Amino acid sequence: MVRVSSPCIRVCSLDPETGLCEGCGRTREEITRWYRLTEEERQQIMAGLPERMREAFAPERDKAE
Repeated sequence: MVRVSSPCIRVCSLDPETGLCEGCGRTREEITRWYRLTEEERQQIMAGLPERMREAFAPERDKAE
């Protein structure tokens, strides 16, 4: 069995404002399609998640800078 790369940390809650999972930063669509994506596609999405999370969930004072 091949293990699929995943950013999931089992904190599965979609933020109503951003539409992103508060645990991993993926969209509902990305989560739904995850196991149908190629490993390359998954890695590409995962590479952008830290920045996506910073932008989406940074405190307001950090966003203004």
